[in-house]
Amino acid sequence: MIYGLGPTELAIGALVALVSALPWILLVVLMVLAIRWFLRQERERKDPERVAVRRSLGEVLRAHRERCKMTQELVAEKIGVSRQAVSKWESGATEPSTSNLIKVARLYGIDPADLLREVED
Repeated sequence: MIYGLGPTELAIGALVALVSALPWILLVVLMVLAIRWFLRQERERKDPERVAVRRSLGEVLRAHRERCKMTQELVAEKIGVSRQAVSKWESGATEPSTSNLIKVARLYGIDPADLLREVED
């Protein structure tokens, strides 16, 4: 017996203390997680490498075509459009349809979603 309390009363007292402290513990944990998330977001936004990678759809398409060592003619032939269409996409005069964008991404060996992530918002 401690302080004139039996084991049952001590267990109940400890449980009440824990339950009353639990919301404060959870609040502190959530605040720490929120601060870490916020700091990570700020770092990514200010990262010069990420900013430099962001560019127009035309620039992204041209970069991938050149990386694959393909000509506009070859790309046009493979996906079934004219060379002028590919040229217009890369210059930014027009944008490819969704189906053509998927074909181009697959031709370049990348996921269409990854291709679009490189495009500036």
